[in-house]
Amino acid sequence: MSRRCELRAELPGTLEAIDAFCRQFRSWYAGAGEESGRFGAELLLREALINSVKYGPGADAPVKCVLRGGRRRLLIAVKDQGKGFDWRAVLNRAPVEITSTGGRGLEIYRRYADRVRFNSQGNSVVLVKRFQTTGQTLKETR
Repeated sequence: MSRRCELRAELPGTLEAIDAFCRQFRSWYAGAGEESGRFGAELLLREALINSVKYGPGADAPVKCVLRGGRRRLLIAVKDQGKGFDWRAVLNRAPVEITSTGGRGLEIYRRYADRVRFNSQGNSVVLVKRFQTTGQTLKETR
């Protein structure tokens, strides 16, 4: 497939909405006939969405999510309407212990994403995950 495929959503700020969207993501991703890399991709998506719900303005404000699949990569963009956070300070601190109950999100981004970008406010993140495949391209399923 030569064109990029896209999956967009505006989700209520609830964990139930995240679970439902992650199920939709699995179907969309499986449409490529490729299972490699799905765990890491879904982990990145889920972490970004949970952070938006946990630290954003709550269930009354939607969380926007855009997924773009293409040849050997997935772009995940998540934005909430919250005040954001000082991501520069958090990136400069030491890695969080795996047994810690908080602060693991950026460590997950470091380990599973090939590129991480925040907006200046810290309420929007773009993650890029690259795949080592044999030319599979994510395609849209309906």
